[in-house]
Amino acid sequence: MMKNKLLLSLLIPLICMSACTNRKPVKQNLPILGKSRVEQKMIDGKVKIDTLFYTIPAFRFIDQDSNIITKKTFKGQVYIADFFFTTCPSICPKTRQQMKRIYDAFSDEPRLAFISHSIDPEYDTVAVLHDYAERLGISSARWHLVTGNIDSIYAIARDYQVSTRIDPEAPGGFNHSGAFVLIDTAGRIRGYYDGTSAEETDQLMQDLPLLFREMYGQ
Repeated sequence: MMKNKLLLSLLIPLICMSACTNRKPVKQNLPILGKSRVEQKMIDGKVKIDTLFYTIPAFRFIDQDSNIITKKTFKGQVYIADFFFTTCPSICPKTRQQMKRIYDAFSDEPRLAFISHSIDPEYDTVAVLHDYAERLGISSARWHLVTGNIDSIYAIARDYQVSTRIDPEAPGGFNHSGAFVLIDTAGRIRGYYDGTSAEETDQLMQDLPLLFREMYGQ
């Protein structure tokens, strides 16, 4: 009996050490993505080096309830951006389903908002987007389906660093990314997630509390 107790006392620390070694490191903060630049300043006779991170530039669109949506709309909020069109026969039904999962899961979270840019503004008028939003069961208070000038839409896609283009050979006539782009309160890109994937959407939902804690301290 004494031998068994002694053996057990020796094995328990080894088991714990093995478990700790194999445990995945806990993610502290999300990376800041996009090209950054270093700026040098003279302060009190000393050189101070600041890293200036890429931020999404100013924009102006109109949503499903005719609200003007700009960068200021999301002041103090984390938001998720993506690109779609209402007649999309390929990836959009999947990305709408996954985005709606996030919308529902964080229904009581005022610090989170959503913006989905239509890449087919000729068809996706405010009225069409309004009907589409009603079918999704979403509110423009939290999730903005936006349209606008086609050049501005494709320019903002480049700013988010995702691909969108007219392609007569593609289903529905457009070829576009299904990425969900996570943006922090400073307008910085904090993550890209495959919006057609339930697993990557799950990861996004796990990452949101980390970003909330970083942005708001809780």
